[in-house]
Amino acid sequence: MGMVEEGGAGVVDRKITIGVCVMEKKVKCSPEVSFCVVLNPSPRFRDCSLGLLQVFSAPMGQIMDRLQAFGEFEIIHFGDKVILDDLVESWPVCDCLIAFHSSGYPLEKVQAYSSLRKPFLVNELDPQYLLHDRRKVYEHLEMYGIPVPRYACVNRTEPNQDLDYFVEEEDFIEVNGEVFWKPFVEKPVNGDDHSIMIYYPSSAGGGMKELFRDDHSIMIYYPSSAGGGMKELFRKVGNRSSEFHPDVRRVRREGSYIYEEFMPTGGTDVKVYTVGPEYAHAEARKSPVVDGVVMRNPDGKEVRYPVLLTPAEKQMAREVCIAFRQSVCGFDLLRSEGSSYVCDVNGWSFVKNSYKYYDDAACVLRNMFFDAKAPHLSSTIPPILPWKINEPIQSNEGLTRQGSGVIGTFGQSEELRCVIAVVRHGDRTPKQKVKIKVTEEKLLNLMLKYNGGKPRAETKLKTAVQLQDLLDATRMLIPRSRPGESDSDAEDLEHADKLRQVKAVLEEGGHFSGIYRKVQLKPLKWDKVPKSDGDGEEERPVEALMILKYGGVLTHAGRQQAEELGRYFRNNMYPGDALDLIFHFPYVKMSAAAFAKGLLDLEGQLTPILVSLVSKDSSMLDGLDTASSEMEEAKAQLNEIITAGTKLVHDYVSSESPWMIDGVGLPPQAKESLPELVKLAKKVTEQVRLLAKDEEENPTEPSAYDVVPPYDQAKALGKSNIDVGRIADGLPCGSEGFLLMYARWRKLEKELYNERRDRFDITQIPDVYDSCKYDLLHNSHLNLKGLDELFKVAQLLADGVIPNEYGINPQQKLKIGSKIARRLLGKILIDLRNTREEAMSVAELKKSQDQVSVSLCSPRKEDRCSQPKLFIKSDELRRPNTGENKDDDEDKETKYRLDPKYANVMTPERHVRTRLYFTSESHIHSLMNVLRYCNLDESLQGEEGLVCQSALERLCKTKELDYMSYIVLRLFENTEVSLEDPKRFRIELTFSRGADLSPLEKNDEEAESLLREHTLPIMGPERLQEVSSCLTLETMEKMIRPFAMPAEDFPPASIPAGFSGYFSKSAAVLERLVKLWPFNKNSTSNAKKPTT
Repeated sequence: MGMVEEGGAGVVDRKITIGVCVMEKKVKCSPEVSFCVVLNPSPRFRDCSLGLLQVFSAPMGQIMDRLQAFGEFEIIHFGDKVILDDLVESWPVCDCLIAFHSSGYPLEKVQAYSSLRKPFLVNELDPQYLLHDRRKVYEHLEMYGIPVPRYACVNRTEPNQDLDYFVEEEDFIEVNGEVFWKPFVEKPVNGDDHSIMIYYPSSAGGGMKELFRDDHSIMIYYPSSAGGGMKELFRKVGNRSSEFHPDVRRVRREGSYIYEEFMPTGGTDVKVYTVGPEYAHAEARKSPVVDGVVMRNPDGKEVRYPVLLTPAEKQMAREVCIAFRQSVCGFDLLRSEGSSYVCDVNGWSFVKNSYKYYDDAACVLRNMFFDAKAPHLSSTIPPILPWKINEPIQSNEGLTRQGSGVIGTFGQSEELRCVIAVVRHGDRTPKQKVKIKVTEEKLLNLMLKYNGGKPRAETKLKTAVQLQDLLDATRMLIPRSRPGESDSDAEDLEHADKLRQVKAVLEEGGHFSGIYRKVQLKPLKWDKVPKSDGDGEEERPVEALMILKYGGVLTHAGRQQAEELGRYFRNNMYPGDALDLIFHFPYVKMSAAAFAKGLLDLEGQLTPILVSLVSKDSSMLDGLDTASSEMEEAKAQLNEIITAGTKLVHDYVSSESPWMIDGVGLPPQAKESLPELVKLAKKVTEQVRLLAKDEEENPTEPSAYDVVPPYDQAKALGKSNIDVGRIADGLPCGSEGFLLMYARWRKLEKELYNERRDRFDITQIPDVYDSCKYDLLHNSHLNLKGLDELFKVAQLLADGVIPNEYGINPQQKLKIGSKIARRLLGKILIDLRNTREEAMSVAELKKSQDQVSVSLCSPRKEDRCSQPKLFIKSDELRRPNTGENKDDDEDKETKYRLDPKYANVMTPERHVRTRLYFTSESHIHSLMNVLRYCNLDESLQGEEGLVCQSALERLCKTKELDYMSYIVLRLFENTEVSLEDPKRFRIELTFSRGADLSPLEKNDEEAESLLREHTLPIMGPERLQEVSSCLTLETMEKMIRPFAMPAEDFPPASIPAGFSGYFSKSAAVLERLVKLWPFNKNSTSNAKKPTT
């Protein structure tokens, strides 16, 4: 080909020369290469030839090889000796120059060469200085209007320099008046230092995670409300990309740092690679913030998946490329709550292990070089790329989704489209509450200190500083010796005992955690007192009610149960398919995190998993308030039936539908069992009292001014084994001491039966049962006499009381259930509807694909740089009907959709939508009651129920939906029937009773083995329909809609104060990358490998 040679006498036919002026370590040259290398050299460079892939790293070598295959380019690699030692005047002359900075790179020298020879620069040199200072990178991004995370800079001129504009507290830092709540990210301002840290909240277990890159790392700090601590991120070392440090809670002070708001991204990172402003390739990978384990394919390479960019993200890629004048550029993209942000710009970067990308990059660079040096020549891409001429035609066999097809009940091929699971939390410590009226000046002053001095305002104490103040005051108020045992001292004795209980709760574990210990101080009485300045009077509280709530901590058994159930789901609920995933939970977040660990095959502790992957939706609990009057009515009826000995018809043998009988499950002799229950409860309580007394006789009382020592709560939350040391010492399992154990039993005994009024409180029966089961499971080594007999009586009563608290008869159960689960039912219908709409859109799109032709690059000049990839825009897919409002969460979900031109699957747009709702016992019972009694509603009379007869019989015999019980809805699509056919979408309903085996079980070898580990097995799923039945989605919607919250009634998302975007309402922080993790450990043959 011909081009004008500058300084020459005329036109000389020669190739365009491309100079690669890069340090050898960046292109992975062989050690012996230290000279100028020319690929297919002209006579000028005939003596310094070397093979292409010997010089360049795989990605650059692949691209340079393709450029050379066009036959139009001559590639010159300068080598370190030329770059470092030779004068620029002696450097090879080239038409186009590839040059990018790295450690030891003489950028100023390269700039001098550029000024001398004036080659076309693929990446301009001056802006490369910006990339070494994260502050300048962010300023530049903001200058061009490119979204970045909220951040602030802390600049120090010397290590450990104190700065008046920087304040650090337990759960936040403040920079120039701007507050960053944990979790937040800490990055060095030096762009070459990748020492990034994440600091966690203490309520999630605390600690720090380090994300590391060789000797570099990045810090992210977590708030005490999540347990505190820090995670360090670093360049991958072996299979590790981050390290969690549970004991690190203070930020670094030895240098200058950027502090950045932690953006929940669903545990997925996105890396964008540009080749010119009109081309961008995006890949997603498992984020190092999750568990720090690098996911690798069988070849040992990190698994990444090409994903589609939204139109807005494509524009951001273009702007990054233009803003930094770097044609070949990589940057990190954060997708969080429906928005995207750029958090780092890396400069020169290539994709690894993608032949399609190498093809595209070579074509785009070819056009770029032609536009710069030979604009008069045609740059039309040949119909067959030169390097593909001799390639054999690839068969499509093996690209199908082998794991996604299942044989339906009617023999048709079906594909799983959606999994929705509602799961009860795992085994946990009993939840407790202490109420005490206080008149002590120290406690009243504490209330005023934290409520702004308002005498009639209540105060909530949750932070470590607040709870430490309360503990200090309580220690000083507890009498050193007990008062006399006279009647006049009884009230003082009870008051002192409650103060000791408060002190014991605050000292439990050695470190405060806002999620498990909360204190309210409510003023009750006030007096007028003179003002301190003597000018008039002011109101001051003289009595307040202190309420301390604690307990509900996930035990090692609960963690083990949740992880095991997650693994079961991974291996059994998904037929080797892909999924996207969202976790919701009202307040049982640790169970959700442990389940996520098992489901996604993660490693490490729960704190990083919790913060990265789990979102909170406390509004799910609103139904408990709306159904309170109906539940009180049911409990009153239940109390009358049991305490008055009202006889109910229990002729189960003659009844064809025993589940329709009022008060089903109540034992016939319930009234006679109550005195025995009280007697045995007193017996157990007295034994625990003696144990507590022995413990109190040898106290280790700290000074009133002692500060609670640091405690690795993150490690405690990460425990999955029993505490052998405490058990060997004869202490209660976990962190509960005998004093708190006695307080728990004393409260139950006192509230179960009022001796003065001779009145039983049947609402305490479930709590007695839970406490018995907890101690039989975790404290059997204490050998409490009568505990097993107490458990049997309590279980007999609880089996009748608990189900009937949600309604005495089917109509009442349906009414209460529909109120409690109204919002949950609405969410489920929205999930199913969105799945159907998406599946139908994909089907229609696939139907029309044969009519769509996408060319790699248009021959027209103006289209040369257009992006040669097929992007399917999410807004081009079908939306719900205009009469139906889509859930507002759907717009905020973080989407990761495979790019079909790069993904090695036939239908990458299809995936399994997964929604996991972790909730309370009340929601499990309520949802089940709606499913089995929905056809009793007036609007649905005559309709067949959703639950079959045999399943109704099993449910009638199921007395308890125990820890980790669940209800699962799976939606299947039959792709062989028309889109209009109702049988296109089928629902499968299953449930599990959870870990409902008795801790006294002696006939189950597995159960006996697990009991030694203080846990119980989780029962497998049971069908709610006949095997041959076909419950269509249309029928399911019709039966559930009368009880579900309409989509348009869902309020907009709200963000709890102090978390700045963390824990937003169902923020979709667990939207998974398609096929990011394998979901069948035995299906390696089905798992799709990345393109190689």
